Amino acid sequence: MDWDEAQGKQKAAIVIGEPLSTLAVAELEARVGVLEAEIARIKTEIAAKKAHSAAANALFKAT
Repeated sequence: MDWDEAQGKQKAAIVIGEPLSTLAVAELEARVGVLEAEIARIKTEIAAKKAHSAAANALFKAT
């Protein structure tokens, strides 16, 4: 048994800008789902950071 076989196949990472013409419709739809989930995750993190920043500004704002 080869080491690579023992590890199993890993799903290839999405590479932004790579040609899409070789991908099937199902693969493209799956990619859209992955990217939408990542966008949602990023937006959640942005909102959390903005809330944290606003709380810090409110705490240290001169009265």
